[in-house]
Amino acid sequence: MAEINKDMTIGELLNVNANVAPILMEVGMHCLGCPSAQGESIAEAAMVHGIDADLLVEKIKAFVNAEGK
Repeated sequence: MAEINKDMTIGELLNVNANVAPILMEVGMHCLGCPSAQGESIAEAAMVHGIDADLLVEKIKAFVNAEGK
């Protein structure tokens, strides 16, 4: 599995684990299927939404680890 980091795109993240979509939706990232999600990094999306990218990545990693994937 690819290492989840803030430089990967939203599209890459969803390809790694689509189950993280609710986490992204919860923080206001609702356009997960739009073209910008395919080219926008987690860090860029976090900045646009006023979210700390490092905290978001840690939350995603904790979820994935708890899920056992």
